[in-house]
Amino acid sequence: MLYHRIMSEAPLPNLPEFSVSEIAGLLKRTVEDAFPFVRVRGEISGLKFASSGHIYFDLKDDKAVLNAIIWKQTARALRLKPEAGLEVVCTGRITTYPGSSRYQIVVEQIELAGLGALMAMLEERKKKLAAEGLFAAERKRPLPFLPDVIGVVTSPTGAVIRDIMHRLNERFPRRVLLWPVTVQGEKAAAEIAAAIQGFNALTPGGKIPRPDLLIVARGGGSIEDLMAFNEEIVVRAAAASAIPLISAVGHETDTTLIDFASDRRAPTPTAAAEIAVPVRTELLAQTLDFERRQLRCFTRGMSDRRKLLQSLSRALPRADQLFAQPRQRFDVVSERLDRAVRQNLQIHGHTLTKAATLLRPKPLRDRMRAETERTKLLNHRLERCHRASLESSRKKIESLSRVLESISYRAVLDRGYALVRGADGTIRRRAASIASGERLSLVFADGPQQAVADGGPPRPERPLQRPRKPGGQGDLF
Repeated sequence: MLYHRIMSEAPLPNLPEFSVSEIAGLLKRTVEDAFPFVRVRGEISGLKFASSGHIYFDLKDDKAVLNAIIWKQTARALRLKPEAGLEVVCTGRITTYPGSSRYQIVVEQIELAGLGALMAMLEERKKKLAAEGLFAAERKRPLPFLPDVIGVVTSPTGAVIRDIMHRLNERFPRRVLLWPVTVQGEKAAAEIAAAIQGFNALTPGGKIPRPDLLIVARGGGSIEDLMAFNEEIVVRAAAASAIPLISAVGHETDTTLIDFASDRRAPTPTAAAEIAVPVRTELLAQTLDFERRQLRCFTRGMSDRRKLLQSLSRALPRADQLFAQPRQRFDVVSERLDRAVRQNLQIHGHTLTKAATLLRPKPLRDRMRAETERTKLLNHRLERCHRASLESSRKKIESLSRVLESISYRAVLDRGYALVRGADGTIRRRAASIASGERLSLVFADGPQQAVADGGPPRPERPLQRPRKPGGQGDLF
């Protein structure tokens, strides 16, 4: 019994002892060694974009959930951006996170799980962009009839640019500016959008001419190969282009989102070149046909008008009959005019003779002498009237002056009165309006004097003393 107690209290030497960190490290290495490269299919949920640039989400199916993480450097290079609800296939490695004792997949590549999921994503993106009005018909601009410069956005090494150039040279040679881009891969969408924006940024009349028309083209391929033309950045750049744009991506049965945002969709790159320019030979033939038709119409019109003029001329009277009466009226008026001129000359001759008799020297001197005497007489009469008027005015002014002097206050001052004014210049008419000690101004006939009001009782008047007679008796008292 004592033996069993001792054995139970003693440690077991055969079992190693681990720390939590050691266990976590062993599990991490075991999981990473067992799953260094895996492809996991599932639905994205719990999508979070961290401020550090990393992306966190969960891959789930109907029975389990797997944590997933995309590091910032990997997220920048992803061709497909993760969206909640998408069914995807993630390629990466399985690892653990000791901080929370969980396992997760570090995603290095992400792709849609099947064509159905890809089409669903494109349909959802199409609805979103259409709701913003990027595909509206009223936003589409008409293409120029004959552009001088055509800008092409495509790969410089593919057959697309050769087909476009060959077709343009056959129909109507134009100047072509190529903006080389990659049309497939992770960088394709950004390069295509930058090319459209770059052509629009060119200055009209600058060193590099600004295109009148843009063609965005690519040869055929699978839907995955054409994904660059379904990206939002490319669709928005095409919709915002101020230069009319033709999209020619893939074959006739291929449809991408840029086709809805462009001003015109071409089924193939060769068809885009046919839409861009007319056929030069057809234009020449059409122009010559128009010229022939114009000449034929002109000749026919002249012939019709000549016939009409001839038919109208038959209904007109002869020239001698048409001008007979006016010519006769002209002869009658000519005779009347000759008589009227001679009569007018006689009348003016009589008038001139009568005026000449008045201008003879002697009658003129007599008339001037009479007018001079009459002028002197009128001058004497004017002087007498002027002197009489001045005398009448002087007497009236003197009369008014005497009346004014009689009613003026200065005449009152000459009789011994004074005009009392206060310090403020107002006239004081009552003794009650004067305060004791107030400074007053007394205006006499010969000028003003200053005075101070005394407020004491009035002094009794002294009786007037009679003057003594010389030699009389004096006052006994």
